[in-house]
Formats: sequence, C-alpha cells, structure tokens
Amino acid sequence: MQHLSQCPPTPRDCWLAWCDGTACPNPGHIGLGALLLSPDGSAHHLSQRHPGQGCNNEAEARALLATLEFALTLGARQLHVRCDSDVVVRLVRDAHSTEAARLAPLFAQLRTRIANFEHVEVSWLPQHRNLEADQLARAALGLPPRQPPKPRRKQRR
Repeated sequence: MQHLSQCPPTPRDCWLAWCDGTACPNPGHIGLGALLLSPDGSAHHLSQRHPGQGCNNEAEARALLATLEFALTLGARQLHVRCDSDVVVRLVRDAHSTEAARLAPLFAQLRTRIANFEHVEVSWLPQHRNLEADQLARAALGLPPRQPPKPRRKQRR
C-alpha cells in the first residue's frame, strides 16, 4: 500500500497520534480514545463511546478509524499513529490476512481512509507508553484510569 509509509523527511508537516480502544466487558461496550499533536505542537483529544458493541480487537480498530477521521477533520495530510494493538498494526498493513475475517470490512474501511492522506505510518508501542489514549478510551465509557503497572524487581542471579 503506497500510502502506508513513513512520514517524509519534513517532520514539520507530520502530525503525531496515539490511539486506543477498549471493550468493557470484552466483548462489550466500546470506548475510543486518541491524542493528536499537530506540527505546531497543539494537542487535540478524542474520547467517545462507539454506539455498537464488540471485542477488544474491534475496539482498537475502531479507535484507529476514529483517529484517522479526526486527523482529516483537523487538516492532517501526513500522520504517524502509534497503537498498542499489534493485531491492528499487522492487519491494517496486510490486506490479504484472514486472521480476523469477521473484521475484514472494518480493516478495508481503514485502508480506504488511509488513502485520503499523503503519508501514514502506523506503528506499535507498548501499552504502558499509551496511557493517555487509554485514559481517554476508558473515560468514554465512564471507567476510571487504569492503574499503572507495578515496577518489576530484578531478580538476583
């Protein structure tokens, strides 16, 4: 896919985004959250409840779709999105995957939306580095923020 690539070397035009989706219970109600940073550094937040229900993978994919749509309304043409769902990152890149066949129409919709941009990069990041988007998704369902993970103690050898 030609549009799903890294932002070009002019980062001043590239928006940054972090998105997350939650399903509570799983499957259940879907909350969507995203933080977008414009090239000038201004922050834009998205926190909304999706009208339908679904599983966590659907929630994550719908969060990416909502992020793309929000970015377009804000005028973004180049976008780097970070998402903590490796399933979504993999499947948005692979149009021929049958891994989540039930969600194939949603992933086709994602690819169509991506085509509206000059450049889009979707990359994975660990959940503990996506806390603000997670809080926005949870807030959309009236849920409290997730407790931060406890630091692991290194075992002595």
